[in-house]
Parts: sequence; C-alpha cells; structure tokens
Amino acid sequence: MNFPAQAPAPTSTDRIGQSTAVEQSRAVAEVQAAIYVARQFPREIGRSRNAMQSACASMALAGKAFYRFPRAGGAVEGSTIHLAKTLAQTWGNIQYGVSEMRRDDSYRQSEMQAWAWDVEANTRHVLTFIVPHAKFAGGKVKALEDLRDIYENNANNGARRLREAIFAVIPDWFIEEAEELCRETLNKGDGKPLEQRIEGAIQVFAGLGVTADRLEQKLGRKRDQWTGADIAQLLITHKSIQRREIAVDDEFPQARITAAEIKGNASRGTQSTPTPDDDPWAGQQVAQPGSGKPQ
Repeated sequence: MNFPAQAPAPTSTDRIGQSTAVEQSRAVAEVQAAIYVARQFPREIGRSRNAMQSACASMALAGKAFYRFPRAGGAVEGSTIHLAKTLAQTWGNIQYGVSEMRRDDSYRQSEMQAWAWDVEANTRHVLTFIVPHAKFAGGKVKALEDLRDIYENNANNGARRLREAIFAVIPDWFIEEAEELCRETLNKGDGKPLEQRIEGAIQVFAGLGVTADRLEQKLGRKRDQWTGADIAQLLITHKSIQRREIAVDDEFPQARITAAEIKGNASRGTQSTPTPDDDPWAGQQVAQPGSGKPQ
C-alpha cells in the first residue's frame, strides 16, 4: 500500500514581539521627526559662529578647553571633551552620545559605542571599541577589580571617542577658530595684571607641593620673564592634574643632584675657619670701647 508523501512543513519566520515592533516603529519615527525638524530650522552659520566666539571668550570654557600629559619624553596636548560638547551645541542640530553595549567580566573588557549625528546633513559618525578593564601605571598593566574604577575607566575612554566623533561631524575651520580663541583667552587671562596672575599660579602650584623653582625649571626662565602664554600652559597643566590625567612628579620632576655637586657641598662643609693670613681683620688693632686709640 502506497502512502502519500508528506509535504514539508513550511518554515516559520522569526516572530517579532509586539513590544519590539512598537520600539522599532518609535525609533524610526524619532529619526524621521528629528531630520524634519532640523531641516525646518536649519543652522545659521553666522549665529553659530557668534555663539562659539562668545563661549570661547570666557575663562570658564577656555580654562578647561585643553588637556596635556607627558608621553615618550614629550608632551601631548589637545582639545577636551568639554570644548567638543560646547562646539556641538553652538554649531546646532547635532546629537551625540556614548553607551556601554556589553560588559564581559570573564574577559575583563567592555564593548562600547560613541556616536555623533549631524541631523540636518544626516551625517553620522559611529565608533565601536573595546575597553579592557585595566590601566597602565608604574610601567606595567594593572587589572581593575573595583566596579567604580571600571566605570571611571570606561567613562574616560568613552569621552575620548565621543570627542573624536563630535569633531568628525563639525567643520575643521570651526574647530580651529574655537581653539585659537580659547588660547587667546588663556593668554589674556581674566583681566588681572600679569604680575598677579604669576603670583596666583605660584600659590596654586604651591598647594600641590610644586615650588616656584620647579615651575621656573619647567618653563625654562625666571618668573619675572614669564608671559601670558606661560601662565596659560601652567593653567592647562593644573587642570590636567585635577582631572588625574597626569601626575605632579611626572610633569614637574625633582631636580637631580649630581655626584660633583654632592662632593662640592661636602668639601665646602669641611672647610676650616679662615687662618689669620686669610682673615681681613687679622693684623689690625681694633679699638676698644671707650678708648680713643687702638690698643
């Protein structure tokens, strides 16, 4: 007896839940609405530039617009995430963000993503990267165990990638003009005379245990020869120390004492008192009090 062959069961397609479908529809609607609103209210270059110039003219922004840290015997300096966010706001119609997509405790790493989106031009820059749960300190790699240390490490690395993403969707001329204006603001200071700014810088670093001699050694000249640019450099360094990007001893190393200096100090300390031949007062008669002539 022949039995009819069974027809293969139809392959079932992936079922999408109702909540997932609603979320997808909402995300699409948000993107469409953002593009529509941005094109209805396009940015005005003149207004954006005026807002940028006004922001960069204030010490509140210029004081934290740059970072500085030593590397390979030199120094690395650039713009901070604070300046990047300010420029994104003044340029207008830009959205940005950073998120931790996945954390793998077995491999001690986090997968993160930073992005910036020029809504008006519909240009998006996305960076996906891996952040190890470790840091380089004391010439070796140290694993991070504390959850707060891991969070801060992820936040610092995310801020760097976010800065790169924001600068990728903003014109270079806009960024360069902002950096130049911030440096001019740092050089001019907050309206105080240069002498007061020098004394203020010395007092601020004295609180960190850095003497004026170490500051002079770092800048390569005496304090009475410092300029506004020197004070600006010290301000950038101080902000980087506060953000724990650099250590005080790395930026201001202690002066090394050579063997010749040690021997010289030792020889000067063992010198005897001057002989009568070397004494400028030797061989002279000194007048005694109350007498009219030498004794």
